[in-house]
Amino acid sequence: MEQKKFKTEVSELLQLIIHSLYSHKEIFLRELVSNSSDALDKLKYLTLTDEKLKGLAFEPRIDISFTEEGEHRTLTISDNGLGMSHDDLSDNLGTIASSGTKKFLASLTEEQKKDSNLIGQFGVGFYSAFMVAQKVEVVSRRAGEEQAWKWTSTGKGSYTLEEAERDSAGTSITLFLNEEGNEYANRWQIEQLVKKYSDHIAYPIFLSYDQTSYDDKKKDKDGKAEKTIEHKVEQINSSSALWRRSKSELTDEQYKEFYKQSSLDSEDPLFYIHTRAEGATEYTTLFYIPSKAPFDMYYADYKPGVKLYVKRVYITDDDKELL
Repeated sequence: MEQKKFKTEVSELLQLIIHSLYSHKEIFLRELVSNSSDALDKLKYLTLTDEKLKGLAFEPRIDISFTEEGEHRTLTISDNGLGMSHDDLSDNLGTIASSGTKKFLASLTEEQKKDSNLIGQFGVGFYSAFMVAQKVEVVSRRAGEEQAWKWTSTGKGSYTLEEAERDSAGTSITLFLNEEGNEYANRWQIEQLVKKYSDHIAYPIFLSYDQTSYDDKKKDKDGKAEKTIEHKVEQINSSSALWRRSKSELTDEQYKEFYKQSSLDSEDPLFYIHTRAEGATEYTTLFYIPSKAPFDMYYADYKPGVKLYVKRVYITDDDKELL
């Protein structure tokens, strides 16, 4: 086992990230899912361009699981993307603000960058995990390599690297949740956060959980309703990102259905506008006008806003400069 120190004044910088860079602790899940999406994008690209990886089966998925019993709860985000080698873990996770995605983007041509869905470029999103975790453990195996590695840190100045086992390429990040983070080891919390921030990620996100049911018609030896625990794995994102598609591909019905899913309105919109701007700055807008005023429009705390997405990921609906 190797024990190393982070390559910056990490204690102070981590505290800055944890307490200043992100306004809400729940952002950590968005960041980790985005990292998994980037790893899948990288593998997809390399299976087409790297001779060593050509022909490798690409069956992308992101899996989330959790343990919700006991004092120390855990939350795990896994992907079967490119994965990381020993040096990747040391360089990307052992150096604050060193982004493997940014380096990968730098290797692409301008045309390839335009088609890329890569999200993270600043190398700090991973460390948001320490907002809710007392310890973070990363097990990763890079595609094309046999050896897996485990990176472990409490975020207090050092980390360890050691050999590990993993059946296939990809990365699993396990958060050993702190007291404030225990609430995220919960099916409904996870579903709600994925729907809010990562619903339009290009790859399927699956949640594993145990569902408990009781049968009043059957009694156990104590006379209580018989309890059954069923393990389930369900996809919890839609992967639609309708605004990224050409208007010529979309039907009026698809626009209306997307509105209903996004706004939770049961009625069709009165009108919608879908435009794309190209130039130095490229962006797409999809505006809907509801057929009726929102029921809470005249409430004191009502905040109208436009949802901002960057690379399929929800950022905010509270940016006044967008209006």
